[in-house]
Amino acid sequence: MNIEIRVGTVTLNAVLNNTPTAKKIAGVLPLSCPFHTWGNEIYFTIPVEAGLEEDAREEVEIGLLGYWPAGSAFCIFFGPTPMSRDGKIIPASPVNVIGKVTDDAARLKAVMGESTVEIMPVSK
Repeated sequence: MNIEIRVGTVTLNAVLNNTPTAKKIAGVLPLSCPFHTWGNEIYFTIPVEAGLEEDAREEVEIGLLGYWPAGSAFCIFFGPTPMSRDGKIIPASPVNVIGKVTDDAARLKAVMGESTVEIMPVSK
């Protein structure tokens, strides 16, 4: 599923994958939520509950979208987190990879002072 992520003046295109967690998230869109940052990660609680999937990751890349079961949170990774070491992006704990930003996710660095994120389905 194609989605659009909006934070302040930045709009990014992204794709949700076909995992069970991503399908649950697709079912609750659109969303508009206050968000938190943790280093270069935006995360926000969503009304989805899911456990860790078999391919949950302890390390991610810039642009990956994750679901953090420990906080029922949607995560957007666009650079190092406080736990990152040796150039590796490390979430607080394992996440289910639910998709990927297809634009330059680093553009989110320009809108860290904003307070709300919107996630919308896009027809293509």
